[in-house]
Amino acid sequence: MKAITQDVYGGPEVLKLEEIERPTIGDDEVLVRVRAAGVDPGVWHLMTGRPYLVRLFGFGVFKPKAKVRGLDVAGVVEAVGAKVTRFRPGDEVFGNCDGSFAEFARAKEEVLIHKPAGLSFQEAAVIPVSAATALAAVRDVAKVQPGQSVLVIGAAGGVGSYATQLAKAMGAEVTAVCSGAKAEFVKQLGASHVVDYTREDFAASGKRYDVIIDTVSNRSLSELRTALTPKGTLAVIGGEGGGSILGMMRRVFAALFLSPFVSQSLKPVSSFVKQPALVSLVELIVAGKLKATLGKVWKLEETGAAIAELANGHARGKSVIAVS
Repeated sequence: MKAITQDVYGGPEVLKLEEIERPTIGDDEVLVRVRAAGVDPGVWHLMTGRPYLVRLFGFGVFKPKAKVRGLDVAGVVEAVGAKVTRFRPGDEVFGNCDGSFAEFARAKEEVLIHKPAGLSFQEAAVIPVSAATALAAVRDVAKVQPGQSVLVIGAAGGVGSYATQLAKAMGAEVTAVCSGAKAEFVKQLGASHVVDYTREDFAASGKRYDVIIDTVSNRSLSELRTALTPKGTLAVIGGEGGGSILGMMRRVFAALFLSPFVSQSLKPVSSFVKQPALVSLVELIVAGKLKATLGKVWKLEETGAAIAELANGHARGKSVIAVS
């Protein structure tokens, strides 16, 4: 099969399009013929091995343990393990997997769900990681309530575009922080107000928000706290700051340390793609309260360029690799 592989950590230049063997599956796994694969920051972190802390989480200290990149997947079940009961060959599915930048990928049964007929494979592929993370931030961590004011930093990106929609669906008044070129895009997602970060500083505006969803992490906790109400909640997601060793975990540790000593709630967001989250997201999609924020579509051989665009902050919505 064709796959995007890497043997060493580094930038997009370390990625190669190769012919390799299909993955073998275990008793509780599913082999998926990949139709589309989402491009998210997690892919960049695993490609570069940065921050270095991620290498200690079982991904390989000196070189990547897994040869093929890619986390989000949408496709057709090719084969199932002996203990798999929910899927059979021919089923259209989407979810999380190992190595989706390939013609075939393996996935645990517990991180897949049947694809609704109304979603294309490309739309389904941009949902799992980003939308599940946004759901955890808005619903589980921030517990957004009707009438609250919510600021989403990085609202035009993968996670931010879903957080904007989810906060709106929960009855909040959403202010989106993004570049001016993406203002109309985030308004279409449900943002009532837009802050163009190239021209305005939300932290200096005097406006206070009940909830801040930070998907960028390029502002200090003290700056973010000045934009929060006294009892407000900050949900910290991702971001590429913090240095090459700890990365965003530096911000996570700082928030966890400071939160008990202030009136505001400063919480990191942990998210894992599981069936319950995917079920909730599909219910919202079917109800018309959430839509897939499909961005640019790339070919498999263009995967490196897609990841580079993401890293440069130019992506609008979530990019996808069209595999077949």
